Amino acid sequence: MSPRFLAVLTVRNEAPFLLEWLAHHKAVGFTDFLVFSNDCQDGTDKMLDRLAELGHLHHEPNDPPYDQGGIQFTALKRASKLKLVRQADWILALDVDEFVNIHTGDGTLPALLEALPEADAITLTWRLFGNADQVRYADRPVTEQFTRCAPVELFWPWRASMFKTLFRNDGTYRKLGVHRPRGQNEDRLASYRWFDGEGRELDYQFKTKRLFSNYGRSNYALVQMNHYPLGAMESYVLKADRGRAVHSDHLLDVDYWVDRNFNIDTDTSIHRYKDARSALQAELISDRRLARLHEKAVEWRQKRFLDLMQQEPYRALFARLMMTPPTRAINAATAQTLTSFANLGRKRAAKE
Repeated sequence: MSPRFLAVLTVRNEAPFLLEWLAHHKAVGFTDFLVFSNDCQDGTDKMLDRLAELGHLHHEPNDPPYDQGGIQFTALKRASKLKLVRQADWILALDVDEFVNIHTGDGTLPALLEALPEADAITLTWRLFGNADQVRYADRPVTEQFTRCAPVELFWPWRASMFKTLFRNDGTYRKLGVHRPRGQNEDRLASYRWFDGEGRELDYQFKTKRLFSNYGRSNYALVQMNHYPLGAMESYVLKADRGRAVHSDHLLDVDYWVDRNFNIDTDTSIHRYKDARSALQAELISDRRLARLHEKAVEWRQKRFLDLMQQEPYRALFARLMMTPPTRAINAATAQTLTSFANLGRKRAAKE
């Protein structure tokens, strides 16, 4: 029997991006989709209900109250109790701005497992795709609009090397996490093997706590996570209005933008999926109800942006984005200096 691959997603006011994301990950080889939605005004929840009716995914409203960890942590905690999760052979928690990009074989999940037959967990390290000076939102595929990105070897910041984990759901971990599985069974960890996107076996700390790959080297030979955290400047303002799923009490501002707006290299490798993704997306949009829901979501997005531009904090943010140049990479020596300062800070915190 073929393995079942489950993608778990949490969304709010992101309906215009759903069909591309879903079609892409169907092309990659995911067999099941569990999607949580919360407090949507743009029809995201209605679109998910329709996709569920058509058998494309399972939709779970993620209504409050939320745990202290935030909206996404609450959803993942609830996910662990669902039959769909318990039945999955492999699980990956994703965001709607993250796209799995496999470089081995035919680009599917079975091909990745064939390349790493001993793996029980595989880290998919982010490759950050910048804004590329695109100001206005356009209803076009994200993976085609944004091709400028961070270099393969990036020395700073560590957040740029965070990963998401595709893991075998065999009971070694009892809980889902945003970046990695949690609630490990210590007795089973010794035989549970983690590998990175280059095919290197990882040490014990990755089994228990690590959230980011070793930076300053390539982590992408077999697989990477294309991460589009910014989008057009207009979309980023709407993202700030929407709020964050993790650390939801932290407001998005220019600092988040600068940490992620790398436009140094060009990477179009994800276009290998374009034909398959386009065909699947066309099949989805052929449903009249889905097509109308998508159109209404785009209209909502445009109207909401106009509303926000009449409010000084959001208008100021939009202006600052246009005034802020692309992020430049820091060299290895400077990054080492910053790391030494961070280590000093950790030592001080441990003493206090």
